[in-house]
This record gives sequence, structure tokens and C-alpha cells, in this order.
Amino acid sequence: MVQQSQVRPRPVLAVLSVASFMAGLDLFIVNVAFNDIGRDFPGQSMADLSWVLNGYAIVFAALLVPLGRLADRYGRKPGLIAGLLVFTLASQACAVAPSLWWLVGFRVLQAAGAAALIPTSLGLLLSAYPAARRAGAVRIWSASAALAAAAGPAVGGVLVDVSWRWVFEVNIPIGIAVTLLALRFVPDSRDGAAARLPDLPGTAVLTLAIALLALGLVKINDWPGERTTIVIAGALLGLAWFWLRSLRHPAPVIEPSLLAVRTFSWSNATILLFTVAFAANLLLGVLWMQQIWHYSPIRTGLAVAPGPLMVPIMALVAGRLAAARVPVGLITAVGCMLCAFGVAVIAMSLGPAPAYTTELLPGWLIGGMGVGLALPTILSAAAVDLPSHRYATGSAVVNMSRQIGSVLGVSLAVAVLGTPHGYADAHNGYVNAWLTVAGFMAVAAIAALGMTPRRPRPSSPTVPEKETEVVAGTS
Repeated sequence: MVQQSQVRPRPVLAVLSVASFMAGLDLFIVNVAFNDIGRDFPGQSMADLSWVLNGYAIVFAALLVPLGRLADRYGRKPGLIAGLLVFTLASQACAVAPSLWWLVGFRVLQAAGAAALIPTSLGLLLSAYPAARRAGAVRIWSASAALAAAAGPAVGGVLVDVSWRWVFEVNIPIGIAVTLLALRFVPDSRDGAAARLPDLPGTAVLTLAIALLALGLVKINDWPGERTTIVIAGALLGLAWFWLRSLRHPAPVIEPSLLAVRTFSWSNATILLFTVAFAANLLLGVLWMQQIWHYSPIRTGLAVAPGPLMVPIMALVAGRLAAARVPVGLITAVGCMLCAFGVAVIAMSLGPAPAYTTELLPGWLIGGMGVGLALPTILSAAAVDLPSHRYATGSAVVNMSRQIGSVLGVSLAVAVLGTPHGYADAHNGYVNAWLTVAGFMAVAAIAALGMTPRRPRPSSPTVPEKETEVVAGTS
């Protein structure tokens, strides 16, 4: 437990928000570097290159909850410092990677560091702030992740214009500075023996299953059908084993009791579907501009930016609507349908000659409005019906669903695009991919309607409260 009278809240909030920003930035900043990495490592297929993105997202998703629980037991500040050091050192290794698969390996290590930053920074923030001020602090902390999503492509474009390796080099001075400031200003907290050890074998199986599913999708055009079927079947068996194990394990990665809460379970389904479409759409937009329109990285990054800039504006609108008691499921569904419409507009508009303001920008802005309505609403509503001692656990699981969606979205985009031959083939591939994205957004809109509780929230907790918080530590 932290003696809050001895804490300097503003420096703590600033340090922990920057840590969260770093972890989120590397989910988005590398998209703009994708094409340049491919040119630097010739002879690699798009399916192989996709592991630069997927390797990071898979490990990030799988380790969020287990690393949070380990930090709860043994100390959140040591967990934060370890995460910062691993992330920073792995970033330097990525910057000097001699080949694609070395880069993928270093990205996996980087993701392990990033996965420690999210639950430890949230747990330390909740422990450092008194209950009356936590909500405002968490909003600022959460906004840093949204800022990373908005800034990632633009920042990546500027850096890649020098070299794609600078996308990773930029983490070094920031990581060193945040580590030193964390040592100076952030107090430690932990739950000690009250925090149960995580299900590490279950985590390993979940990671392998997601990796196999992604592998089967990205290789669907390269492998014989039998091999693809075997790999995807193996992934589904691994997921089934993981779920059955979670039903029996005393400290599962995903607690089945949480999924009994209607808002939480439907929020996870919605954000998984939504992020499949979001991640695919972002990658498709970047690849179209760079490979078809031959935009430079910096021009691509700046062209991507207007969509994310709509997000904070529409997030305010979503907040007002929620305050006016508009059902959260309806707000999210409208946002998803706006995204679907924006993607369809893009798919039906694009031609071979660059015409950004008439062919790409309108759909990009409509989609940005939809993201602003949907994404913050899902993230804020997901854990609202959970008891307070399960809030951080629920937030970690929602973030895990979000990262799994990113993996599947990138894999889906690569699978649908295939290896085009000539403009007509490429155009058909992109149109099919964007229409698939629109379909996922429409299904996400249907799932979102389930997020609204059927009856008012009960005064007593829906989930049994026999255990203490085990992820981010609401001590």
C-alpha cells in the first residue's frame, strides 16, 4: 500500500502516461515502415513481413495479464522498470537487426517489455492516487494510448523518411528518461502473497494458438490447402484447450466468471471484431498509398493523420451522448456502421492516379468519426459493471482482446490481398479486402448492441468477490 501523502501525483501521472504511450506507439508506428522494411530485406513475401507487426501484437496480447499478476505479487515498480529496460534494449536491437527474422525476434522481446508497462503503470497509478481522484487520472492515462494511435502513423512517416530504423531508435532516449524518472518519482506497490501466480502454461498455449491462427491466415495463398487446414485446426484445438483449462485453473488468464457479466462479454466480442477491421484498414491504407500511389513515408503518415484526429472530437460527442443516457451499445453500433460506410466509400472510390482529397480522405474522415464514437465507448463501458476489485483485470482482458484483433486483422488483410500481378489484380484485391473490413465492422455493430445491459446495474457485484485484484492492483 502506498502512503499517498508522500506521493507527488503529477510527476507520477506524467511518467506512467509516457510509459503507456511508448507501449501503444509501437503498435502503430511500424505500419508506415512496412514497405521500407520490405525493400531493405528483399526476397521476403508480405506474409513474412506481416510478422514484424504480428509478432509484437501476439506477445503483447498474451503477456498483459500474466505479467501484471507477477508484478502484483512481487512489486509493480520493479515490474515497470524491468519492462522499460527490456523495451528500450529490444528497441535498440530492432534498430540494428541484420535480417527480417532477427527483427521479428527482437520485436517479440520488445513486446514482452511493452506488455509489462500497461498493467504495472495502471496499477501504480491506482495505488498512488486517492479514490476520489483516480477516475480523472485514469482518463489521462488512457488518453495517452489514444494519442499514440493518432500520432503513430505521422511520427512514423517522419522517421521512416530518414530510415525505418529510426522508428526504433526514437524509443532509446525516451526509454532511458522514463526509467530514470520512474526510479525517482514513482512509489512501489504490491499485493504480495495475496496475488496468485498466473497460469503460465495456459499463457504459452494461448500465445502459440494465436500465432498458429495468424500463420494459417497469412500463408493461405502460399500453402497447400491441407497444410493450412492442419495449422488452423491446431490453433482452434489450442484455444479450446486453453478455455477448458481456464475453467479449472485457480488463476486463469481469462476468468470465466468475468464473461458472465453481459456488458463485459459483449464488449470483448465487439472490440475483437472492431479491431480486426481497424488494423486491416490501417495497413491497407498505408500499403495502397505507398505501393499503388507511390507516396513517400512522410506523405503517407501525414495522409493517415486526419482520420485519427477525428477520434478525440467524436470521443467527446460519445461522452455527451452517454451522459444523456443514450445506450452505450447504440453509440458503439453507430460508430461501427460509420466505419463500415467509410471503408465502403474508400473501396468504391480509389483509382490508379493519386487523388487523396476526393478518393481517400472522405472515407478516412467518416471512418475516423466512427472510431471516435466506438472505441472509447467500448473501452470505458467494458468493465463498468464489474466490481471495483475486478476493474483492472477486466481492462487487461479487454486490451488483450484488442491486440488479438490486431493480429487477426493484419493476417486477414495479407490473406485477402495475396500476391497481386498488375494494377487490375491489385485493385480487385484491395477492393475485396476493404469490403471484408466493412463486413467485420457491420458484424461488430450487431455485437455492440449486446453491450447495453438488459436491466439497470445491480447494486451488488455481479461477479463473486472472493478474490483480490490480481492484475493492476487496486490496493
